[in-house]
Formats: sequence, C-alpha cells, structure tokens
Amino acid sequence: MRLEPRAEAWQWQTVAHCRGLESAVFFGSEGEDRQRRRAREARAKALCAQCPVIRQCREHALNVGERFGIWGGMSPRERSKLTPRTALQPMTTP
Repeated sequence: MRLEPRAEAWQWQTVAHCRGLESAVFFGSEGEDRQRRRAREARAKALCAQCPVIRQCREHALNVGERFGIWGGMSPRERSKLTPRTALQPMTTP
C-alpha cells in the first residue's frame, strides 16, 4: 500500500476505537516493568479486537514501520515478525 497525503487515506482513523483515549493505554511509559506492560498491552489489544478498523491500523503501522505502541492489536515485537501481506491474514487471539 502506498501512503498518500489525502484525507481519504486517513479517514479510517475517525472511527477507530482508540480515538480520544489517552495514549498511555497504547504506549508504555519509561521504566514500565514487564508485568505492567503485559497488563497494559492486554487492555489495549482488547480494545483493538473490537475496533472496526483494526486491519487498516495494522497495515498502516507495518507500512510506516511503527516501532512503538500497540497498533492494529499488535505489539512492536509482534509487528517486527510480520510483513504487510502476512499481517492482513485473519487474526488469532493469543
């Protein structure tokens, strides 16, 4: 997918479930320990799982190489193992 500077290319963000939420739900803070990170990521992924634009969000994160936060229901580590093509396959809940 080629990213384009048109409003239509970003329209999906207007209906995302994360819109208006604190970024701390999706992005860790400095010094966040493993237990807190896992709990935060689980909460974020639960929100993403119900989001109508999860595929578009995931595709965007993979295309731009987003290195931080939960995007499209995936952590940075999970995204690092995928390509945009494999990310669009049906999701399985961990």
